[in-house]
Amino acid sequence: MTTIRTRFAPSPTGYLHVGGARTALFSWLYARHHGGAFVLRIEDTDLERSTEAAVNAILEGMTWLGLEYEEGPFYQTHRFDRYNEVIDELLASGHAYRCNCSKERLDGLRAAAEKSGGMRGYDGHCRDKFVSPDEPHVVRFRNPETGVVAFDDQVHGKVVVHNSELDDLIIRRTDGSPTYNLTVVVDDHDMGITHVIRGDDHKRNASRQINIFKALGWDVPRYAHVALIMGDDGTKLSKRHGAVSVMQYKEDGFLPEALLNYLVRLGWSHGDQEIFSVDELIRLFDIADVNKAASTFNTEKLLWLNQHYIKAGDPAHLAHLLSYHMGKLGIDPSQGPDLVEVVKAQQERARTLVEMAEISSFFYRDFDEFDADAAKKHLRPVAREPLERMRTALEVQTDWSPEALHQLVMDVSAELEVKMGKVAQPLRVAVVGRAASPGIDVTLSLVGQAACLRRIDRALDYISKRETNA
Repeated sequence: MTTIRTRFAPSPTGYLHVGGARTALFSWLYARHHGGAFVLRIEDTDLERSTEAAVNAILEGMTWLGLEYEEGPFYQTHRFDRYNEVIDELLASGHAYRCNCSKERLDGLRAAAEKSGGMRGYDGHCRDKFVSPDEPHVVRFRNPETGVVAFDDQVHGKVVVHNSELDDLIIRRTDGSPTYNLTVVVDDHDMGITHVIRGDDHKRNASRQINIFKALGWDVPRYAHVALIMGDDGTKLSKRHGAVSVMQYKEDGFLPEALLNYLVRLGWSHGDQEIFSVDELIRLFDIADVNKAASTFNTEKLLWLNQHYIKAGDPAHLAHLLSYHMGKLGIDPSQGPDLVEVVKAQQERARTLVEMAEISSFFYRDFDEFDADAAKKHLRPVAREPLERMRTALEVQTDWSPEALHQLVMDVSAELEVKMGKVAQPLRVAVVGRAASPGIDVTLSLVGQAACLRRIDRALDYISKRETNA
């Protein structure tokens, strides 16, 4: 039985984008589902546009998403000798030829084709012409002139392309560098790739590549071309729709598992189920279930999923991810309450880790100013006595557990013969700076005794100034 081998083969000309990440995910899942191997290949033959920074961005994105590969990364720039060996083989067998047509001649062909509305292809002028290997030239693949290329696409079904629609594509440039369609064929063969899953903008390339495979006498892999991802306005997803870089989603506070779950649902489904663990995806995923139609990226749906994963997530795991975002705010989580306990207190209150970091900063440092609306409502002269009573009680409190602090708030409320909210809300605004926070007992416990007393003093001072200016 043949081992399933898939690959993800990005070009390092920019970041790992959402569309590429979904392709990688589908390829990874298909290999995992069948107990096969997933290969990472870096297609860096575009020497002008490929950068080391882009390679690192791709590797970083793959690592963050947890898409581990069994083999690679392989770099095409390390394999030029192998590509030239195959090109020489095609030349020797008559399946390729040298072409020295001038740029002016090719431009003329292109202009004539545009004028007549015909195919913009090369006319085969050099097919049977001797071109010296010592003069500047390209090498072209001799595409069959008759017949069809037919293959069963795992997403689209039967695909048939007439060879008359395909021209003799360049497989080696004048500078000696091989081109995409040649390198992909050689790599897929040498790496034993059995299934190629990629965007359907490559569907036409499949026909060209199949002809090269056949000319070399090699087995052709199975193809699956997945539809593009569209923005909510019906156009191809781009920067104007928001973040498209995978690592930008990390910066924006999304969990990798939430993004994976969302990406897999862009074109694939299993009944009405929305939430999938990675193990479930590996067990259930089949490329044959991928929809032919394009999918629409919906950020609100992603936010909903992210919130679910935050609410249901393991606090220790979330704390590990949250620490990065706390650091971006200039906060060292080791200098303050246990971040795992902070996560437990905030899990129900944030849609992203950025939000969680922002609403948790008060646990680690004093806030700059009170929220104006909260202070106006709760830090009034009538709040002076509850705050003073709580300060006195908290100053001598030795048991700083949430349970003991909750009892303290209840006791002060009873002494003043007011509802608990009349004590808890001014206290919350004094300690947090705003009217929303986790339970007052947990809030006090995590902020700590010294900071609580310091912030209550600040609130009392605020009330005094308010009385003076009244």
